Amino acid sequence: MQTWTPNQPLQNGRFIIQKYLGGGGYGVTYRVIEKHTSKIFAIKTLNSHRQNEPDFQQLQVKFVNEALRLAQCSHPHIVKVHEVIEELGLWGMVMEYVDGVSLWQYVQEGGQLPEDEALRYIDQIGQALEYVHEKGFLHRDVKPENIILRQRTQSAVLIDFGLTREFTVGRTGSMTNAKTEGYAPIEQYERRGNFAPCTDVYALAATLYHLLTAEVPFPANFRKYAQLPPPKQFNPRISDRVNEAILKGMALEAQDRVQTVREFRELLGLAGDHIKLVTTRIDYTQLRDLLAAGKWREADQETLRVMLAVAGTEKSYRLYEEHIDNFPCEDLRTIDQLWAKYSNGRFGFSVQKRIYQSLGGTRQYDRKIWEAFGDAVGWRKGGDWLFGSEMVTFDLNALRGHRPHYSWGGRGLLCSDGEGDRILKEIPWWRKVGVEENKFPNGIDIGPYVVKVRGQLSLVLFSRVEACRL
Repeated sequence: MQTWTPNQPLQNGRFIIQKYLGGGGYGVTYRVIEKHTSKIFAIKTLNSHRQNEPDFQQLQVKFVNEALRLAQCSHPHIVKVHEVIEELGLWGMVMEYVDGVSLWQYVQEGGQLPEDEALRYIDQIGQALEYVHEKGFLHRDVKPENIILRQRTQSAVLIDFGLTREFTVGRTGSMTNAKTEGYAPIEQYERRGNFAPCTDVYALAATLYHLLTAEVPFPANFRKYAQLPPPKQFNPRISDRVNEAILKGMALEAQDRVQTVREFRELLGLAGDHIKLVTTRIDYTQLRDLLAAGKWREADQETLRVMLAVAGTEKSYRLYEEHIDNFPCEDLRTIDQLWAKYSNGRFGFSVQKRIYQSLGGTRQYDRKIWEAFGDAVGWRKGGDWLFGSEMVTFDLNALRGHRPHYSWGGRGLLCSDGEGDRILKEIPWWRKVGVEENKFPNGIDIGPYVVKVRGQLSLVLFSRVEACRL
């Protein structure tokens, strides 16, 4: 039997154990540092109890195979598995280290969560579970302790896939003894049970129950003798819709329960508009929330942030032509659908594209057409172009196509609104427009050059919108 201790080297000194993070009925997790990169990771292994079981080697084979499958998963709300390692016969799963607190700790410290905040986390984890189920897995241990809120973004991340199993709908298979009382459905108390997404639905609904009430639900096996108190009994501020959805998600018998996470999210009012809020690259929940609140300026800034994140250019703070030409249609579609939905069809890249094309615009830059477009969407006033801080219309009274607004500088998108102006001023003009310094005599008006470059890059974006059939 192996147990690891702080300062212990692993993999010939590649990793150094920093601390023990915690454990459960299946495994233990450690925080480690990779010496040559100084990056922090988490490594999980089977715990001492599992190591002492007679079928330990078979358990390790399953552990490694599941880790390898999970390493193929990429989702913003699922902890990333990087690789597996072997140390003196004990296999470990090297994972992303998520710096933050668990939802369990969060509720313990702050009490019952407001409904909108709790639903935001459940929506994120729900989408993660939909992704897991599409891959043919069940998590089987969803609970507040296994959901971490990232320290800086408060984005929820699902961790601890130690009980994960493959499933086939309609197939009966063996269940392990490992479970968490209050969150595990009745079928996990049985040696044989049906494998289906509704197993995770129960746990997700039970997690929402806890977030809103700060109470652990009755264990499923106890509910044969006593009725589950409605969550509204502990928190009268819970809406009737959410109260009923939780009870349907926690129906005792699997056949009476909401069958999929998607259906559960629809009952909660979190799904049904067919806008994919989480792609394989990024989570658009924050953009949705800003748009739903009518915070157009902030939504402009968030639109830029997510576009830079998708392109992987957050540090340079620029999108170049090649980034726009290869921008994933999936992400562009989500951004456009969100803007269109919450502006009642007034704003969005596809709206701007249609206006531009109606004026005779193509991918080739034409100054007169570009100026006509600027007039049509309110980006020009009195014959002059308006830049970030001058764009003062932040409501639905703005001209159709007015938003999202972005500042293009040189060969790349810099940022939206006033921040764009600041960065533009900090970069020499001739560098921004790609012209040598000696080509600009003193006193020349370089404004038209910047406007032209801004227009050219916008046309590339409209071309990409067209290619993505938005």
